[in-house]
Amino acid sequence: MADDLSIKLAETIKKIKPFNEESASLADHHSDRLTKPPGSLGKLESIARQLAGISGQLWPDLSRKAVIVMAGDHGVCEEGVSAFPQAVTPQMVMNFLNGGAAVNVLARQAGADVVCVDIGVNADLAHERLVCRKIVRGTANMAKQPAMTREETVQAILVGIEVVNEQVKQGFRLFGTGEMGIGNTTASAAITTVLTGLSPEESVGRGTGINDAGWLNKVDVVKRAIELNQPDASDPIDVLAKVGGAEIAGLVGVIIGAAANGCAVVIDGYISSAAALVASRLAEQSKPYMIASHLSQEKGHLKLLESIGLSPMIQLEMRLGEGTGAVLCFHFIDAALHLMQEMATFESAGVSKG
Repeated sequence: MADDLSIKLAETIKKIKPFNEESASLADHHSDRLTKPPGSLGKLESIARQLAGISGQLWPDLSRKAVIVMAGDHGVCEEGVSAFPQAVTPQMVMNFLNGGAAVNVLARQAGADVVCVDIGVNADLAHERLVCRKIVRGTANMAKQPAMTREETVQAILVGIEVVNEQVKQGFRLFGTGEMGIGNTTASAAITTVLTGLSPEESVGRGTGINDAGWLNKVDVVKRAIELNQPDASDPIDVLAKVGGAEIAGLVGVIIGAAANGCAVVIDGYISSAAALVASRLAEQSKPYMIASHLSQEKGHLKLLESIGLSPMIQLEMRLGEGTGAVLCFHFIDAALHLMQEMATFESAGVSKG
């Protein structure tokens, strides 16, 4: 069973096509013909170039976009690492499904769908809009044992891939990553520590808003979890299984699945970036398909992004998660495409070129 799952994951990774440098160069050429100094639109020009290279089209149709919110609980909450109780996870899932969370508000503004997936919530949830793909009922406490088995981890990655495949069949071509899971910044910090070499003091942040004593405890929990489980930094799935979470694994699948379908995926904050780091180690060819949205207030986020080779579009001092930063950046992606399509060229406008 485990071998079959791993083969399925490997087959998906093989489907990821190389970045199309020819299309990207055509986008550069067109951008340089527009009525502006070369490079003056900064990252908007870079985004347009990247989207052309991802899609193989100069102006891809990205009108149908979705943020995929993976939800799961964490056994490590037993260690007092969060300012909020674990019961908040299922409560917030229902809030997403009823359209009342921040990500729902921002998604409506951006013309995007919110796809909420129960991949590991420790509760029985039912809603007509909930995508039920439960792999575990919360992870085990990683400070006492591995968070998940390797088989569960690969299953969760495949769930993310399957959810993207389903959305692509419905016509979606741009994806954002979102998550919900009390305790998941602790798991993300542990993943970051193992895969980047940062110390727990550098990778552990305030999460839901813990105080100094809470932060010291969280650092200690990450240290203990790594010492106990000895995750293998050369094996991203081992790291994800031992100190990760089901929703993080699901997001790894979302990222790999988007790349395999030739779609851009906008990475949200710290937790999503930890998933992006794992995805980049599993499938290096997925990196050109990733767009970093924002710089979170979580302590290790910038170094985490740098280790992947990503640069965030915006810095708004956010640390909410849910996919909020990713959805905000859908607007910048739309802007980049509109500029490239609608601006006059020097020739068509009769403007002298410098």
